Amino acid sequence: MPLIELNQVHKNYLEGVPSGVSGIDLTINAGEFITIIGESGSGKTTLLKLIYGYLVPQRGEVLFEGEKIKGPTEKLIPGHDEMKMVTQELTLNLYAKVFDNIASQLSNTDLLAKSQLTLQTMEFLRIDHLAEKKIVELSGGEQQRVAIAKAVITEPKVLLLDEPFSQIDSVLKKQLRDDIERLSKFLKITIIMVSHDPTDGLALSDQLLIVKDGKILRQGKPQDLYTNPKFAYVAKILGRANLVKNLSFLPQQNITYAIYPHQIKIKKEETFLSAMVKSIHFSGAYQEVEIVVEGKIILVHDHQYLPLKTSDMVYFEVEGMQELIG
Repeated sequence: MPLIELNQVHKNYLEGVPSGVSGIDLTINAGEFITIIGESGSGKTTLLKLIYGYLVPQRGEVLFEGEKIKGPTEKLIPGHDEMKMVTQELTLNLYAKVFDNIASQLSNTDLLAKSQLTLQTMEFLRIDHLAEKKIVELSGGEQQRVAIAKAVITEPKVLLLDEPFSQIDSVLKKQLRDDIERLSKFLKITIIMVSHDPTDGLALSDQLLIVKDGKILRQGKPQDLYTNPKFAYVAKILGRANLVKNLSFLPQQNITYAIYPHQIKIKKEETFLSAMVKSIHFSGAYQEVEIVVEGKIILVHDHQYLPLKTSDMVYFEVEGMQELIG
């Protein structure tokens, strides 16, 4: 039996306008890491809240281990007892210590065991050195770790994360991403994460859900969706793909293709296709180069750091592309 099932679930806030989710069918198995990706307003957070039991579907049903999940109209404290959710509005006691925030989730029947488990959880998430600090004294990344520790200390079957990396810098993001991955494997917990950044989902997930206008546009393994996006929306959101059509080098005309910036190589030799450099920007591991090809601006990630200037004539080859159906 699947752990979680959604059957034709609808929840819209405005009639006649995509403002939530519509017709969602979804199956999630125990131990899976699922990432829901979509633009702002696509319905991804609504979907997360429906799974948790914060919202009640207008139509359809949400099941946990075959039983209907009770919503806020049927339950005094909203949220399923076997799940924990960490939102962007962290539910922490700002003026209590880190240790006390996390330990508050455990009963006082065995104080020694309570203390040991709290310390173990903090150590796992690399916040044991913060035990005596108050939440208000912590950075955003540290607070996020405390919120996750508070959520998982009771060992729920499902952990739901709403944009867990949105308020932290890139260095802390990498550390927290590693910790969440370790958490998933160590506790064998099912994790459902909402993110606007596709790199989070590509790196961590067993399955990606690409949501647009309240519907699941694509679902599958990260590599499968990246290499075969099928839709322009998916190609753009997963890899900033160039969407091109009716250019002379394409296999077929009147068909749209997605070409990721790394699939284009700029050359100096005149044996390749020609283009003009429109702009060059430093981006760390590569330089972002915009080239104009037959009147179309195409983004290239140049890892060679070729000495280019605006208006230079260059040559390029395409090492891969994906045919789109919409």
